Amino acid sequence: MTDTDKIACALWYIAPGHAEIREERLTPLGPGNVRVRALFGALSRGTEALVAAGQVPETQFERMRAPFMGGSFPFPVKYGYATVGWVEDGSVAMNGQTVFALHPHQTAFDVPETMAVPLPANVPPARGVLAANMETALNATWDMAPGPSGRIAVVGAGVVGALTGYLCARTGGTDVTLVDIDPSRAEMAGALGVKFAAPEAAPRDCDAVVHASGSAAGLKTALDLAGDEATVLEMSWHGAGDVPMPLGGAFHSRRLKLISSQVGKVAPSRRANVTHRQRLEAAIALLADPRLDVLLAPAIAFADLPARLPDILGRKSGVLCQLIRY
Repeated sequence: MTDTDKIACALWYIAPGHAEIREERLTPLGPGNVRVRALFGALSRGTEALVAAGQVPETQFERMRAPFMGGSFPFPVKYGYATVGWVEDGSVAMNGQTVFALHPHQTAFDVPETMAVPLPANVPPARGVLAANMETALNATWDMAPGPSGRIAVVGAGVVGALTGYLCARTGGTDVTLVDIDPSRAEMAGALGVKFAAPEAAPRDCDAVVHASGSAAGLKTALDLAGDEATVLEMSWHGAGDVPMPLGGAFHSRRLKLISSQVGKVAPSRRANVTHRQRLEAAIALLADPRLDVLLAPAIAFADLPARLPDILGRKSGVLCQLIRY
């Protein structure tokens, strides 16, 4: 291996709205580790927009640390958790395999072999970057446990909301509607096999509602759409912001339940017999459906990422999952 091969490039958030690519020297590969050469990555727009803006609350600095994160909040920090690459060095069993890793945006990196999850042959590398988002959506469905013949609304048709709706629709007999203020998301919803509605036209009296818009207005819509004794599952993470919660009106008379879902722990309904690794493997297997490609924005080069980030992370960018090509 040449000296050049031992140098990796990584994206670092260095100040509100600013990022840069830094060189990092890779140390000799340790026992039990594999070296991964990145092929594709993805931005987690919701979380990374908060990280890039320096809006991670100080009380959540430790809880929000991603695997293999560099630096510390608020800045400088190397953050991200969606990379697909091929194993160029490590055990004989792993060499040459295409794997997903919860690693920040970086051209090459070392991780424990147990943290590099091979992609099945029917999941192409570019689509494999959705694994972390699919894992979040899968955990949400375990938290909510949608039943057959239920009417479900998902407020917020971003990547996580869309994947959650997609999974709910796989439960036989469910009637799933993605709800969003952006009418252009209707085409995506149709491709995933679910209905679409603007907030004012969304179905009422739903048996379950998922909120994934990241906005206070979206949370109000979610509560408004819930039927008697329905569960509203809050998936949005609002960072350091205070979010008004409309608990007046029919919240109490309808006996609504507002619960949170977060991917850091396996949902209680599966925690006794499903590990984090098994949940991630299950999420990756769910990516075999080519319809999911509708969520991927055309790839941009890793070297162009710092300059493109403000537009990609902006609320009006229209980007669902930004694909990064290494």
